[in-house]
Amino acid sequence: MSGAHAERAHALLSASGSSRWLKCTPSVQLEQEFEETTSEFAEEGTAAHELSELFLQLHFEQINKRTFTRRLNKFKKENEHYSEGMEEYVKTYVDVVIERANESFSVASDAQVLLEQRLDFSQWVPDGFGTGDVVIVGDGTLEVIDLKYGKGVPVSAEGNTQMRLYALGALNQYGILYDIETVRMTIVQPRLDSISTDEIDVDELLTWADEIVKPKAEMAANGDGEFCAGDHCRFCRAKHVCKARADANLEMAKYDFRNPNLLTHEEIGQILHEAEELKRWAQDVQNYALIQAESHGEKFPGWKLVEGRSNRKYTDEEAVPKTLLAEGYAEEEIYKPREILGISAMEKAIGKKRFKELLSELVIKPSGKPTLVPESDKRPELNSVESAVEDFS
Repeated sequence: MSGAHAERAHALLSASGSSRWLKCTPSVQLEQEFEETTSEFAEEGTAAHELSELFLQLHFEQINKRTFTRRLNKFKKENEHYSEGMEEYVKTYVDVVIERANESFSVASDAQVLLEQRLDFSQWVPDGFGTGDVVIVGDGTLEVIDLKYGKGVPVSAEGNTQMRLYALGALNQYGILYDIETVRMTIVQPRLDSISTDEIDVDELLTWADEIVKPKAEMAANGDGEFCAGDHCRFCRAKHVCKARADANLEMAKYDFRNPNLLTHEEIGQILHEAEELKRWAQDVQNYALIQAESHGEKFPGWKLVEGRSNRKYTDEEAVPKTLLAEGYAEEEIYKPREILGISAMEKAIGKKRFKELLSELVIKPSGKPTLVPESDKRPELNSVESAVEDFS
């Protein structure tokens, strides 16, 4: 295991941030004014990548069984994010990689499988590079495979700019050695049971790189262009104070002052799409203001920092029952019955596979409450009238 996933160097114009800087080119330089932070979710994802690399190194004989066992035991002992559930999710991804590799070997015996490969796409993006989880290259086809361990935001390979940049880097390095005509990009998101693949001809990929990526990347590197708010703001470090994002959301907020009965269906449809972003923006601003007030003493007109409401708690939970039992109170008056873990926590504790074997017949999933979602959502559409009758019954 390379052990350096969390310490990887990051390019200014990163592949992972390309969906943003290709649309909002000045955001890259604006972001530099804000400290880069991490999160528990990011650390969990890093752990999953390290674990997957270990299993793949063993399969492709980059390490022997003894080294694998030693490193796996060390990982289990030292990494707080490890669980049997994580291992099962990771093996889903590993199985996909092995399947794709076998497909490539069946076509080209000299095909290569490269793990954690540094990919240089600086021909189109200034100082552009990234690390591809898996690159499979052989005559005819090049494939880049990426593990997304998160489950909060579904990620598709279709038109994914990060994957395209990785593919450019791989093509740049191995296109001379192999006659590559098609590039395939796959994203595996095991916690959402999602595997998506996109294919593109090499000529089409290079045209995209020359005509779209290169000029946009030069603008982004120089801080030129116009700010542009959108879904890509979600992971921008400047999202809390960006004026363009504020203007876009305040424009959206004007609908709050209109009677919904007077809105057209087209307007309502647009509002439903944008309302989630409006809520995220408001929450981002609130979080930013709280941090500035609490940690830096900043003041905002009309607002003040106060102590929030809190709940009482015992100072010594062991002393409480001892005191009450000594006074003659019965245990059932002091303790509440033991509670089993919730389904998600239980699945994580014993592993997804074992959970399914032992408890699948003891778990049901009731029908969810009807909700409006974009048409792109994969769930089948409900008949609203029939649903209403069923709910009433």
